Amino acid sequence: DRVAAARPEPPAAPAAVRTRPQFAPVAIGDVPVGDGEPVYVIGEIGINHNGDLDLARRLIDVAADAGCQAVKFQKRTPAICVPEEQKGQIRQTPWGEMTYLEYKERTEFGRDEYRQIAKYCDERGLHWFASPWDVPSVEFLEEMDVLVHKVASASVADHELLRTLAATGKPIILSTGMSTLSEIDAAVEILGTDRLIMMHATSTYPLPPDEANLRTITTLKERYGVPVGYSGHERGLQISLAAVTLGAVCVERHITLDRTMWGSDHAASLEPSGLEHLVRDIRIIEQALGDGVKRVFPGEEAPKARLRRVTV
Repeated sequence: DRVAAARPEPPAAPAAVRTRPQFAPVAIGDVPVGDGEPVYVIGEIGINHNGDLDLARRLIDVAADAGCQAVKFQKRTPAICVPEEQKGQIRQTPWGEMTYLEYKERTEFGRDEYRQIAKYCDERGLHWFASPWDVPSVEFLEEMDVLVHKVASASVADHELLRTLAATGKPIILSTGMSTLSEIDAAVEILGTDRLIMMHATSTYPLPPDEANLRTITTLKERYGVPVGYSGHERGLQISLAAVTLGAVCVERHITLDRTMWGSDHAASLEPSGLEHLVRDIRIIEQALGDGVKRVFPGEEAPKARLRRVTV
């Protein structure tokens, strides 16, 4: 009796393992993007081409060689997007002194450049798309027949732009930097969730670790019921890789040939070797995450036979 009384209580039945929410993938062209699919890696060229088509091609090569699935640009109509008070401001540029409006027009690609970009991306096996910053830019990208549209964090509250994007019927990738949940709610009300991918982002350049707040990936999945990725502006790879372990279905990072190049986004971008390491490590993490089912793997059988001690 004393022995029986001294025995510990049998353990309670294990609580159900909490699994991260999973939602149906969204198709970008013939590539499904979502839970259970390979992480969709986007090389954000943005404005890092500095208005130079040859530089854009070299950055497309960087993304393709690293194993990305897509490259992204930014498309603006400068006369609409540049605030009136900034249009006449004088700016020192690599092409000499000019107004800010002239500078933005100088670095903006038109139809001929984007046709060449589309052709080159097709040759390199990459998707390409852009973040339109105004309604005419949406119409421009529709003429280019892009597969998907991206909403920049700065445009989350531009409801006129969102309505125009929703009317295209194309998949939408929505970045959520500098946004409150109520602002995101309003955007989702316009865009719907059928073809929506969200991107957790913090719009600090470069991003300090204490502002990354990666658990928001789960918050967004649970609140909106859509696949969620990560758009990063940090230095290094650790935060982006951690996002993948938390369930990010796509990862977007700015890319550059050299972080010291002239331009506002180069310093928070990945150079070619960094992008290669990012894609390599994402693929390793995908393998390592597994399916969550506890089992004895083949590689454990020999150590188990040699080392396992069983007592009753």
